[in-house]
Amino acid sequence: MDSVRSNNRELQGVGASPGVAIGRARLTDRSRVAVHEEYLQQPEIPSEIERFMAALGQARGELRALKEQMAGQHGPEHLYVIDTHLMMLDDSMLQRETVALIETEAINAEWALKKTILKFREFFAAIEDDYLRERGSDIEIVGERVLRKLVGKIHEPLTAVPEMALVVAHDLSPADILQIDKSKVIGFVTDLGGKTSHSAILARALEIPAVVGLERITQEVADGEHMIIDGSAGVVIINPDEATFREYLKRKLHYEYIERELAKLRDLPAVTLDGYRVCLKGNMEFIEEIASLKGHGGEGIGLYRTEMLFMGRDQLPDEEEQFACYSEVVTAMAPHPVTIRTLDVGGDKFVPDLNLADELNPALGLRAIRLSLRQPETFMPQLRAILRASALGKVRIFFPMISGVGEIRQAKQLLEAAKQELRQTGIPFDEDIEIGIMIEIPSAVVIADLLAREVDFFSVGTNDLIQYSLAIDRTNEHLAHLYEPLHPAVLRSLKQVVDAAHAAGIDACMCGEMAGEPDYLPILLGLGFDELSMNGISIPRVKRILRRCNRTDAEQLVQRALSLSTAEEIGSFLKAEITAHYADSFD
Repeated sequence: MDSVRSNNRELQGVGASPGVAIGRARLTDRSRVAVHEEYLQQPEIPSEIERFMAALGQARGELRALKEQMAGQHGPEHLYVIDTHLMMLDDSMLQRETVALIETEAINAEWALKKTILKFREFFAAIEDDYLRERGSDIEIVGERVLRKLVGKIHEPLTAVPEMALVVAHDLSPADILQIDKSKVIGFVTDLGGKTSHSAILARALEIPAVVGLERITQEVADGEHMIIDGSAGVVIINPDEATFREYLKRKLHYEYIERELAKLRDLPAVTLDGYRVCLKGNMEFIEEIASLKGHGGEGIGLYRTEMLFMGRDQLPDEEEQFACYSEVVTAMAPHPVTIRTLDVGGDKFVPDLNLADELNPALGLRAIRLSLRQPETFMPQLRAILRASALGKVRIFFPMISGVGEIRQAKQLLEAAKQELRQTGIPFDEDIEIGIMIEIPSAVVIADLLAREVDFFSVGTNDLIQYSLAIDRTNEHLAHLYEPLHPAVLRSLKQVVDAAHAAGIDACMCGEMAGEPDYLPILLGLGFDELSMNGISIPRVKRILRRCNRTDAEQLVQRALSLSTAEEIGSFLKAEITAHYADSFD
């Protein structure tokens, strides 16, 4: 800090990757491309389509060259992101929609592509699931890359920034993140983005502090200004005064100390002081997350969501494409197990080729296992692909939104039929593959004892279970205060599920957001969960607390919590217990 002004302009965004970084802002031109809109004469249309296709080809070439350049610097799990963007460029949907607009509306390529991007943006923005909604940003980034080619704008690489730079941009693509030299770029901030965007996932995987979704950071900060990024709190401070600078320097040193301490836990078992072992695994959707999961000591994948293979494209992936994808994940995660969830679409998750009709109450409609059982022509290739991948490593399979015994029996019959088809053709698979179900709706809780006789494990999806148990739309801002994970009904449901699982001799797992929240660990431990699956970066913190807990103390804590009447009472009690017994574990 060579000059200090008492300005302290503080902005709140989304903490995408934890850690504190202090340096100078480096503004990078990643603003949206300004598009010239023009109507065409009919004879001009063929050449305009040709110009658009040439821009697509240039964008492909740029990404392929970048992938080749990056091959020696990053593992295959990170280069998979570039492959994903190449697939989007190759997918006929982006091309077809844009070409159709050029032809039918007689407009120039830039305008048509802008309209196509806007259509995708609106579609993804309407998706309820945070993780899936963020996939729209990838399509925008790919579209912007083509737009830059159309208008002749150069995509400036991040390799030329000075040392100790904090990159400031409207948005950054995953390819941009992969080019970052950590000896020069120590953090980044963007106007756009969310916690589950591809860029945020990569920032966490590469352990670069980042704050996204700041909306106007590119307008607020000047190139070269001093800046602090607190990726844990989602805070950015521009031009900090001396006291603020010293405060954040302390936080930075403390964070780095904690990280070094947590790293020591990586290979230690997740076991309590009195010897109770809990398996800590990771949730994932993209293969690039595997490095982070393994790096943080994840003992496998507890939830592999397969939806993105099916979304935003006009043709469903066939068995071979799915097999290739699942195989890559299973091989990359070996020797740890991978738990694959079958297709969970319908409701607000749109897949064009499934031709789903509009429904009055999509969250309660034709979705998840109900859709798979209704469309075996879609379900069977996925079952065969998962079974084939099971020959390459330990794989478990589970079905979403099971409401009754009849559904699980139908699903198992189709799985058996898929096995029989593979046997007849001599294709290897794990004959003893474990079968599980998601417990996420109240009927499954009530008959958990009956369902437990049918499967090898339960996995609780707390997000939907809370929503359906309390009749709360968790995206409705007017009802957000009623979304209470510690509601007595939720805790009693969790206890009923765990008790039913253990009475039948099967594992009780959790893959919902509660599993990765350290504050809830004493409750989940006391309830008796065998496995918790979460974001990879949460694993060390949960493990640290777990290793400082006694299972018997946690069981007594749960007994007391279950006797209380409201979520507020349980929350206050839990907070007091954590302060009294575990405060030093929650740094």
